[in-house]
Amino acid sequence: MLSRFSAWFVNPRRNPLARLHRNAVAARLRKYGLRYDDLYDPYHDLDIKEALARLPREVVDARNQRLKRAMDLSMKHQYLPDDVQAIQVPFRSYLSDMLALVKKEKAEREALGALPLYQRTIP
Repeated sequence: MLSRFSAWFVNPRRNPLARLHRNAVAARLRKYGLRYDDLYDPYHDLDIKEALARLPREVVDARNQRLKRAMDLSMKHQYLPDDVQAIQVPFRSYLSDMLALVKKEKAEREALGALPLYQRTIP
């Protein structure tokens, strides 16, 4: 019962409140030209760091450029022009497939009793 409710609660296709939240997040990301996957921090989660390392160089460079542009716009207290905001697609994912693969490999290694690929260290 609880899992059924939670699945409904977070699904923007079924729950109007989730849809409103998703639209608000999308509008905010469009203003700065970001994608939702750009918000993941590789220093916080080592799986994300590993997934970013496995992505093609062009994808990582595009991510870094979006983050730099967003920081620059934020410091200037400006937003992207409306015509550029219109072509932004904030929920087009580029990281989720690779992240799922990394998490699957990590779970498989743990199930086999192998040592982890990486250890968490304090930077």
